[in-house]
Order: sequence, then C-alpha cells, then structure tokens
Amino acid sequence: MGNLLKGWNSISLVKRIIIGLIVGIVLAMTVPQKVAGIAIFGSLFVGALKAVAPILVLFLVTSAISQHKAGQKTNMKTIVVLYLLGTFLAGLTAVIASFMFPVTLTLVEGAQGVAPPSGVTEVLKTLLMNIVSNPVTALSSANYIGILAWAVLLGLALKGAPDTTKTFIQNIADALAQIVKWVINLAPFGIMGLVFDTVSTNGIGALAEYGRLLVVLVGTMFFIALVVNPIIAFVMMRKNPYPLVFKCLKDSGITAFFTRSSAANIPVNMTLCEELGLDKDTYSVSIPLGATVNMAGAAITISVLALAAVHTIGIQVDLPTAIILSVLSAVSACGASGVAGGSLLLIPLACSLFGIPNDIAMQVVGVGFIVGVIQDSCETALNSSTDVLFTAVAEFAEWRKEGKEIKITKAEKARA
Repeated sequence: MGNLLKGWNSISLVKRIIIGLIVGIVLAMTVPQKVAGIAIFGSLFVGALKAVAPILVLFLVTSAISQHKAGQKTNMKTIVVLYLLGTFLAGLTAVIASFMFPVTLTLVEGAQGVAPPSGVTEVLKTLLMNIVSNPVTALSSANYIGILAWAVLLGLALKGAPDTTKTFIQNIADALAQIVKWVINLAPFGIMGLVFDTVSTNGIGALAEYGRLLVVLVGTMFFIALVVNPIIAFVMMRKNPYPLVFKCLKDSGITAFFTRSSAANIPVNMTLCEELGLDKDTYSVSIPLGATVNMAGAAITISVLALAAVHTIGIQVDLPTAIILSVLSAVSACGASGVAGGSLLLIPLACSLFGIPNDIAMQVVGVGFIVGVIQDSCETALNSSTDVLFTAVAEFAEWRKEGKEIKITKAEKARA
C-alpha cells in the first residue's frame, strides 16, 4: 500500500486531476445517480477548501502587513490597476462579441423567489456594509471583503507588536498553508466526485437549445484568457506571456473550473504564487483581493446576457450606450461577490439600462441558471487564473526594470 501511495503521489497533480476527471465521467455514464458515495468526494473537497480559506486569508494578510517594513516595495497599486483594466476590457469585449454574433433567447421562468439588487448603489452599499461586518460573522459566512478589512486593520495594529507575536501569527499562517497542501493533494478524488455529480444530474441535453449563447459566452472568455490577457502581460513583461498564461490556466484554472468558487480556489492560487517565486507580502493580499474584485468572467456574463435580452426584444443600441454598458458591467462585476447569486443576479441591473422590465430580466436570469453548469465553471476559471496572472505580471514587470531574469517554466529555472 505504501508503494502504491508513493507511486500515485509521484504523478503530477494535473495528471492525477485528469485521471479523476475521466473516472468521474465514466462513472457518471455507467453508475446510477443515487450512488451518493461518489458525489460526496466532491462535496468534501470543496467544503474543505471553503472551510480553510477564510481563516487562511485572515492570518496570511495579517502576517504580511504586520511584518511589512517601511520602504519595502510591493506591487499592489499596479495589480489593482490590472484587475480593474482587465475587468473593463472583458466587459467591452463581451459587448463587441454580442454585436458581432447577436443571440436571441427563448425566455423561460426559473428565477422566481430571488431578489436582484435594485441598482449599482445597492451593490456598493452591500460591499461597504460587508467591510464593517462583525469579524466572527465574516469568517463564518466567508465574507472575504470583511475578512480582508479586518486582516488589514489587525496587520496595521500589530506592526508595533513584539517579534514573538509576529512570529506566532506567521507560524499559524504556515500551518494553515500546510493544511491547504494536504487538501489540494486530494483534488483528483474531489474532482471525480464533482464531475460525477454534474454529469449525472444535468447531462448536456438541457444545454443544446442554448448552444449559440454558450458559444458567445465561452468564446469571449477564451478570447480574454488567450488574447487580451496575454497582450496585457506582454506589454508589462516584454516577454512571451504564454508560458505564464498556460501555467496559470493549468494550475489554477482547472481546479477553479470544477470547484466553481474563486474563494475555494484562493489556497490553490497561493500555492501557485509560491511556486512562481513571487513576493509573499504581495500575493497574500492580492490573491484574496482578486477573488472579490477581479471579475472579468462576471463582466462577460452580465454583458452577453443583457444584450441577448436586448436582441430578443428588438431594442436598438447606440455606441455610447454600449460603452456605458461596458463600464456598468465592470462595476457590477466587481461587486458580484457581495451579492447572493453572484453575476447572474446582476443581469437585471444591466437590463435596466435599456428599460427592460424586471420580469423579463429575471427570465434571462433563469436562462443563466440553465447554462450555468458550463458558464459558471468557465467564468470562475477565468477569474481565478487571472488573479495569479496579474499578480505575477506586476512583479515580473518590476524584475524586468531591475534587470532580473524572469523564469516561469521548470526548463527556464533549470537553465538558470
């Protein structure tokens, strides 16, 4: 048994995840859906990541800020600009794609009982209230805006604390990071369970009617991931961006695709940043922040579905309104983490820009729930992998200015 475990662990995590993916699909097609013993692996995996992520973020950010010395450089300003720029460009690209490939919908009921926010003001108010949330409540409800706020305040307050106190906090953060590594090592089994549950429950038949919508949604997300983001990375690094882009998609995007939670993927992204050799003082703050405000995928979803409603009703849209929609979708996407239901429930905000009645807008939300099994997975993969990409790009840009060599792949590191 020991040799078997040793051989299994010697296989790269990505290859093990692919094995788990294939096994999950095969089981979903051959084993009855009611075999809960398989699906439970997925629930346990995501549950474990979600359980450890909030407290990990609290201690990592607190430790990073408390030990930050005056004059020590971080790249947070650049990272925040990249997050906002990437989200806006995603919304703008989605608008252009929707005009090039207009989609009309067969509207369905299916979003009854959910209450979307009444405007951007309500979204921003929710975010501000989350900042001042009780810290215990923030941890128990995985309110990352509140956790970040308390972590920053605690870090600043502990800057003058004795070194022994700071070391203790760092030791707790390191212990939590080790727990995360243990959980991530079980990802193949978790993804097997997630794939089994998804395929056996939903199948693909329900998605056929909305194939064109999915092509526009997923195609735009791929365009952002493989064209727009690499251009941004190249401008910053002056180096072929694709090794870094593909590494982020492989190591972060794959797990995010199946967990469908940027928050659950925070520990995965932390591990990837460590592997890339990034500054812990920076990524321990930028990764949790990215999971709340870097929402390119959400901006795409909001723009595409809102314009699908526009095309279905036959409303004419001029260029200024389209640009306003891009800005609105970007702002709304940044607030998606503060609204129950995420990006789908922000679609009525965009629809209101065109005077579309709320009952029709909520039917569009219902369509979103139908295609969500694919849309939400791709959206999360884009969002989460971009958190690492932009964090790395900002630091690598500084390395370039300082004359340091940027080494991303194992081959590059071996040559060095």
